[in-house]
Amino acid sequence: MRSDLAFTLGEVFRNNPMKVFNWSEAVSLIKTLKLKNAWAGLIEDWDWTSGKILENGSPYIDRWGYLASTWATPVLVDDNGNAYECWCWEYECEWNCDTKWPFSAVLLMMEKKDESFTR
Repeated sequence: MRSDLAFTLGEVFRNNPMKVFNWSEAVSLIKTLKLKNAWAGLIEDWDWTSGKILENGSPYIDRWGYLASTWATPVLVDDNGNAYECWCWEYECEWNCDTKWPFSAVLLMMEKKDESFTR
């Protein structure tokens, strides 16, 4: 997206609540889809906001990425280019535009599936 258009949209929607990338939901998607690599960003402004968050099944902290917006949609993207909306309202979650792999999400990544067994 053109940066001037992104800036204009930001101004138009300035007073709207912020959509923030939902790290808990991202971990759930990563586990459910058995992803090895994933990226996060704002789908409507992907080139300027995206960054890798998962590499070879492990959390990856890219120096790029902006994961919140009043007008664009935070998404998780898999190896095949499939995008999954993955966000919460700023007032409902603990993260912001600069959050990269918060401790709570890392803990969720480390949790194993409930592996019940019988004797």
